[in-house]
Order: sequence, then C-alpha cells, then structure tokens
Amino acid sequence: MPLAPANQSHLIRSSQKDEYYQSSLRNTANEAFQTLAGSKRWLDWRREIELLSDLAYYGLTTLSGYQTLGEEYVHMVQVDPTKHRVPSRARRSLFVLLHSFFPYLLEKVLVSLENELEGGGARQRQAASRSWSLEAWLRRGVQRGVGLLPEPQRRACLPAVSVLRQALTLLQRLHVALFYLSGSFYHLSKRAAAITYLRVAGLQGDDGTIRSSYRLLGALSLLQLLITVSLQLNNYRKKQRARQEWQLHRNLSPQHTHSGGGPQGASCMLCLEERRHSTCTPCGHLFCWECITEWCNTKAECPLCREKFEPHRLVYLRNCS
Repeated sequence: MPLAPANQSHLIRSSQKDEYYQSSLRNTANEAFQTLAGSKRWLDWRREIELLSDLAYYGLTTLSGYQTLGEEYVHMVQVDPTKHRVPSRARRSLFVLLHSFFPYLLEKVLVSLENELEGGGARQRQAASRSWSLEAWLRRGVQRGVGLLPEPQRRACLPAVSVLRQALTLLQRLHVALFYLSGSFYHLSKRAAAITYLRVAGLQGDDGTIRSSYRLLGALSLLQLLITVSLQLNNYRKKQRARQEWQLHRNLSPQHTHSGGGPQGASCMLCLEERRHSTCTPCGHLFCWECITEWCNTKAECPLCREKFEPHRLVYLRNCS
C-alpha cells in the first residue's frame, strides 16, 4: 500500500481523537478512585491519577509498538527520521516520558518553587501530610534549594518563575506556528523524539490546498506571536524605567517621611516597617510604593483584601506619611 507524509489536518484529527479517549480513561479512573478512596484522597491524588491514566494509554499503544486510537482513526503510522522504519523502543519511551511525565514534573516544580518563594511555612505542614508522595519529595528538594538563597535572591527569583511560565507559553505558541508552516510535528515531545508520520495514501487532490491553508495560518500565528513578544518587552522596559526612577527618587529624599516633627507614620503591612512614599490601592489600603509595586509584579491584587486591580490604578500620595 502506498504511504505519504501526513499533513496538518491528519495530525490534528489524530491528536483530538487521542485526547478524547485519554479524557474518557481519566474520567473512569477518577470515578473509580473517588468511589474507593473517598473525595478527600481523590482531590489529593487527582493529578497523579490522570498521569497514570496517560502513561497507561501510551504504554498500551505507542510503547508496545501499536497505533494509538487516533492514529488508527486517520490511518497513520509512526516512523523515525529515516522514513523507512518504525521508531525504536528508546525513541518511543522518550516520547512517552516527555509527553506525559515531563509536563507533570515541571508543573509540580514550578508550583512548589512559587509557594516556597512566597513563604512556605504553611506549605511545609501540607507537605508533611503526604510525606511519601512524589509531590512532597519535590517540595522538600525545592525547600532545601530555596533555603540556601539569601532574601534578596529569593525576591528576585519569584518574578523569574513568572517569566519562565510566560516563556513556556510563548514556546508552545511558536511550536504550533512552526507546525502549521511545516506540517511535521504537532507536539513538542514528538519533535524532541524526532517521530513523524506516514499515512495510507488515498485521494490526494486537495493535499496541496490543505498545506497551503495551514501555511497561511502559520504565518498569521507567527505575526501574532511577534506582536505579543514586542508588547511584553515594551511593558518590561517601562517597568524597569519606572523602577529606576523610583530608586533615584528614594535615594534623593531618604528623610522625607520623617519631616515635620510629628509622630511617626503608620507601618506598611508588606515590609512591616514605617511606610515610605505612601501608595493607595483602589480598595483604599496604604503601602510603601516599592513594596506594592513589587507585589503587583507577581499578583495584581491587594495583599489585604485580595481585590483585583490593574497596577496602573495605584495612586502615589504626595506629602503623606
């Protein structure tokens, strides 16, 4: 039977079909575990159950050398870079680990890192309740690593975690745009494992039209991604400029808040020191300018009442201690 490279539409339909069956398997596993162990334990282990379901699905199909249900639906087979052989077991194992286990591991590490950098006293007690789980082991490793950092480096690392999350999102969007252009890899894990597809050739009259349509979509996706990155870099430069101006202003008037001979001003609830250069949130709470702007770099909400607001709505109060 003649074989031809699968185009973008075949790869997308195959992935959607696989996601449908994976979702069904996850739901069945979740319902079974919740019935046997109760809702509390199910909430604690829900993410791990979904991971085991995905590993079981790919273990019984790709890892065992069979087609997935999505690949069978569109009559595709996996091939290695030579286009003449099916991928080796090592290559298939790499794909399964990168596709199922690595996103789970990365998310757990980033969440643990964020929690620890924000202040991990309560999180440590939570980890103790699941001391033999993978999540608790990761959290203890993150705690040991963060514990070696001085306080200034901790404060610098928290925005870095947010930047890393944004970078991963942009990387995924770039990968999808490249897929629309080339039609080779729909998942990053398959790109890393160099696994491509051949399909049973049928009527191919519209194959060129399909690829041209997806190339146009890829070009538009790249353009949108470039605009998004440009806007984010522009916002970052504005924040850096505002921070430098603030530091300069603070250095030029260090004694401003103590002038007038009156009683000392109220304290800032973030730094727990006397409030300097008072700044008001839309909900009416007062903080130091530097404290609340640093807070808004990671969370656009009031630290006290949790009201959401945009950072540009902060009001700097002049001549107010």
